[in-house]
Parts: sequence; C-alpha cells; structure tokens
Amino acid sequence: MEARVTATIQGIHHVKVPVTYLATSRQFYEALFRLTVLLEFPDSDGVVRGVAYQPVGGVSLALREDPDRAVALAGYDLIAFAVEPATGIEAWVAELDSRGIEHSDPAPGAVGTVVGFDDPDHLKIVLYAGAPQ
Repeated sequence: MEARVTATIQGIHHVKVPVTYLATSRQFYEALFRLTVLLEFPDSDGVVRGVAYQPVGGVSLALREDPDRAVALAGYDLIAFAVEPATGIEAWVAELDSRGIEHSDPAPGAVGTVVGFDDPDHLKIVLYAGAPQ
C-alpha cells in the first residue's frame, strides 16, 4: 500500500483585503500598522492595484483594489489583530485617538478585550487583547 503524506496547515500565509482605492487604503494601513511593503502587483496595464506587506506576527496582509468586493464587505469584521493584553488595548486606543480614528470603547470579547474601528471602506477591524483571566 502506498504511504500517504499527511496534509497539515502550518499557519496563515496572508490575508487579502479588497479595497476601493488602493492609494487611500495603503496610506491608512501603512501608517496605522507601520507596515513595510514586500511586493507591489501591477496589472497587465502596468497600474499597481495590489500590495503585500512584510509579515507581522507570522501573517502577511495584502490589499487588492476591488471596489465591488470592498462595498459588499462594508460593515463586516473580516480581520481581528492580536495585541498585547490590557496595556496593548490602552496603547491602541491612544493611537487611534491621536489619528482621529473613531473606535468602540474597549469591551469584553469572547476570549479577551476588544476594540473595533473601520478602515476607509468601512470594513470592521478588531483589536483583540489576550484571554480572560
């Protein structure tokens, strides 16, 4: 009998976020999360409509200009970023406030404390800190 290779997942390679205007979303994500560009993806016409960032926490974030999908996902909480417990949430609240980004108050989540806010396309972003004590 032939030996079978066990297929396992080693982690998440990247998360691709559809955006309406790549330039606007790049400015938002790169500044807020201090992301470093890994690759830009020009379409056949030479216009860059996608970008991937250096991995943070083992996962790379990518943005892709796709207005129809961005509109369809508005209001959906697609991404939850893990941050340091308690003090991490406080630091992020201060960062969001300093940038004038409206956000929820810190609140208990299913497994920790959460703060939520919107990206330029109204995609919900959640910051998750730790697990309940």
